[in-house]
Amino acid sequence: MDFSKVTAYMDSLVNELGIPSVDMVVYRDHRQLYRHMAGYKDAGKQIPLQGDETYNLYSATKVITTCAAMQLIEQGKMRLDDPVSMYLPAYGKLEVKQDGQARPAARVMTVRHLMSMQSGLSYDAGTPAVKKLLKETGGEATTRQIVDAKAQDPLEFEPGTDFLYSLSHDVLAAVIEVVSGMRFSQYLKQNIFAPLGMETIGFELAERDWDRQCAQYFYNGETKAFESIPAREVSYRFTPGYESGGAGLVSDVKDYIAFADAIACGGVSKEGKRILSPEMIQLWSANQLGPESRRSFDRWNRKGYSYALGVRTRVDTGVGGKGSVGEFGWDGAACAYVAIDPYTRLSLFFAMHVRNFGYAYDVIHPTLRDLVYGALEA
Repeated sequence: MDFSKVTAYMDSLVNELGIPSVDMVVYRDHRQLYRHMAGYKDAGKQIPLQGDETYNLYSATKVITTCAAMQLIEQGKMRLDDPVSMYLPAYGKLEVKQDGQARPAARVMTVRHLMSMQSGLSYDAGTPAVKKLLKETGGEATTRQIVDAKAQDPLEFEPGTDFLYSLSHDVLAAVIEVVSGMRFSQYLKQNIFAPLGMETIGFELAERDWDRQCAQYFYNGETKAFESIPAREVSYRFTPGYESGGAGLVSDVKDYIAFADAIACGGVSKEGKRILSPEMIQLWSANQLGPESRRSFDRWNRKGYSYALGVRTRVDTGVGGKGSVGEFGWDGAACAYVAIDPYTRLSLFFAMHVRNFGYAYDVIHPTLRDLVYGALEA
């Protein structure tokens, strides 16, 4: 194995592109193969990255949320094709947009639709119903209350007929609360974080852990500059008590790779703690998109991939570069990236903290994936 090209590329991201910091770790069979970081922890660029920094995961949260759902499905506590209204009655009488009007939905929204982003929901959290709720509760609405308010918004299309990235996994988090009888954060801690020894990750970090938060940036496309923004600022944290299943977690690299490594190794940690079976991992990462939905997903430019139950999934290695069919994962709005390959028992997690930087998804992530697979072949 030769990771020298990986290191050279990561260093170039900081030294040539000006990205403030990058950190990546690669595991295989519970063993760390590679770790490299470059850049600075602080906005003043005085403190080199230490490796224990925490990051807003944004949509990399979705991989953990859908894993939690798969656990409950494996236990027989819910099913993929259960109507969402079985758990959230507010979703029993949905409407769909049509010709500028709203009509009753003809199809039932299911758990599968939530997980595969085929629910018809949007990512608009500023709707009249949500705004009204936030005003009535003085900005203290719970996850369940906000998710129920979203049910008042007409859907963009009939459930199951198309793909649209949305607040579906926030709704899924509310379903998990109902099915488990626990607050979403409590469920994750008890069933994923604690078994895997993930001590830092959470929706609200301990005050001592905020001291480790990496400086966060917003990429200004006009000036080509990385502009500092508050490190604690997370979109879709609507209220202090809201726990976004789609974008709310904060973590360090150590914790996230512990999760990814366990999934890549058949759902079992190095210490022998099982959080999911291989059969459920295979179902979780199985393509869910028909032709119409796939056309919409392909606009995301994830070459060689389709979308499964909350994760991209590799369906074609003939395009898009190196890798294995069945490799899966996702990314986040600040450019975090996870890849999980159960067939080679490989996992990698890459951390950045830059918003609005599309170059990461189109170029950096696939390049890192290709270089890692290339290093394993060397």
